Amino acid sequence: MQHAVTAIFQQIGAIPNISAVYQTPAIGFQGASFLNCVIEVQTYCTAQDVLSKILNIEKSLGRHRSTKKGYESRPIDIDILLYDDAIINKAHLQVPHPEIKHRKFVLQPLVDLIAETVHPVFQKTLATLLLDTQDNSVIEKQSRKLANPQKEYDFSRLNYIAIEGNIGAGKTSLCHMLSRDFNAKLILERFKDNPFLPKFYEDQQRYAFPLEMSFLADRYQQLLEDITQFDLFNQCVVADYDAYKSLIFAKVTLQEEEYSLYKKLFHLMHKEFPKPDVYVYLYQNTERLLENIKKRGRSFEKGIEASYLQKINDGYLEFIKNQHSDTIKIIDISELDFVENRKDYVLILDQILGL
Repeated sequence: MQHAVTAIFQQIGAIPNISAVYQTPAIGFQGASFLNCVIEVQTYCTAQDVLSKILNIEKSLGRHRSTKKGYESRPIDIDILLYDDAIINKAHLQVPHPEIKHRKFVLQPLVDLIAETVHPVFQKTLATLLLDTQDNSVIEKQSRKLANPQKEYDFSRLNYIAIEGNIGAGKTSLCHMLSRDFNAKLILERFKDNPFLPKFYEDQQRYAFPLEMSFLADRYQQLLEDITQFDLFNQCVVADYDAYKSLIFAKVTLQEEEYSLYKKLFHLMHKEFPKPDVYVYLYQNTERLLENIKKRGRSFEKGIEASYLQKINDGYLEFIKNQHSDTIKIIDISELDFVENRKDYVLILDQILGL
């Protein structure tokens, strides 16, 4: 069961809660007692994807499905009980699980976690279904508990994480995932509200200076307000940019005289900027960056050239090279897809925390 929980965390999603483990007699056949529990999972996967993954996990843990009819002992059995309030009726997938109200060994651990959740079909709370069930089996709560692998990822010791990367690297996506999985306060760059950005991509020489100045002012205000007013109910702050981004982009886009003036102003303001506990740079090769930019389909980004992305990347690497800090982590994601592949995401978590 512990191996199954760990595999679900690594392959399917975050695990906010795990119920107690209960020992129950075999139902429908003569056999040894079973151990049961329920886990809550937060996932980006569809219900069908979850089913495919848990079948593979079962197989990896030694389950071989029999063609015989009826129940039998098995080393592991993972079921989807509920998927939000979805109702799914397919040949190989029924959600909610049709046997929930007939199985005390399912209802009791469910009630441990989400007693007041309403069953989408019966329109009764799970606590009520437990009281009404006709299953009189004796279930015994076990003293030993399953460990939650998510608790190994202690982001509470970090107050401020900056996720950086080139245009299209996926830094905002990663921030959203970290915020949801670890209850972190989310700070996202407000580029959509910048009126100079579309104009810059049409005429860089004309609009570079007002663009960079407007970004600098906005980042200054946002970082000071959001991080200094730290929400104590959140474990940490995660942002999809660092203050030094302003200087890196300005060096690429501005003329020499403009950059000299900009740099003086930046360093005056930088003294007040909060410093991240961990600075993460997501390195992505230019070809993949262009693919990602094309995939997300922002009209004002369609003219971005590979040479511009390479200059931005060189600027980041030059900045990192000149820093003398062990808080900077470069993560090469050129061969990773942490949005679609949970294992890649967990690999990034390991590298951020140095696990």
